[in-house]
Amino acid sequence: QLQLVESGGGLVQPGGSLRLSCAASGFVLNHYAIGWFRQAPGKEREGVSCIVGFDGITYHADSVRGRVTISRDNAKNTVYLQMNSLKPEDTGVYSCAAVWAPSATSCDLDLSTYDYWGQGTQVTVSS
Repeated sequence: QLQLVESGGGLVQPGGSLRLSCAASGFVLNHYAIGWFRQAPGKEREGVSCIVGFDGITYHADSVRGRVTISRDNAKNTVYLQMNSLKPEDTGVYSCAAVWAPSATSCDLDLSTYDYWGQGTQVTVSS
């Protein structure tokens, strides 16, 4: 059974950092594109970052580019989202998602692309 479990969320002050984890079970991560998405209260879910391929090709949304790093640990079958210089507008429930993409050379942040979703982890940026 394919499963994604997020962790690492919490309360952080503006300017702080968090590292989110997306642990996969039931499948091998590097055969899939993995995306991170977030949903703020009263807003639609939006894409943050994604990673795909054996070379770990990445893509970031404009709103977070330069402040986040997405990476993958194949041995742990886990994808990480390192977020720095956090802002109050980064607050939301962060979820990871996966789609089978063994030959992909790029990834995207279209929600409809992804087939499997985790439950999410809450990130709150506030003083």
